[in-house]
Amino acid sequence: MESIIFDTEDGQQIEFVVLDETRFNEQTYILVTEDADAEEVEVMILKSVGSDEEDVESFESVEDQEELKAVSDIFAQQLAEDDIELEV
Repeated sequence: MESIIFDTEDGQQIEFVVLDETRFNEQTYILVTEDADAEEVEVMILKSVGSDEEDVESFESVEDQEELKAVSDIFAQQLAEDDIELEV
């Protein structure tokens, strides 16, 4: 699995494992977790907000509840194909 490093606003770095990726309304979303090896993992859905001049992509959390519901439904369907249950 691919992992990515996020720089927080307070200067810390957090490593996330990318579990899945999808597109919705011409926007890219990723499903990430900090601990992919646990039996039950807590996930976050992040959306792409563009790339910088070095093609480093930036992501932010999804704040809009309707958008979050729509994207989480897509991820739930995709994960169900692999017999993985996503609780929203």
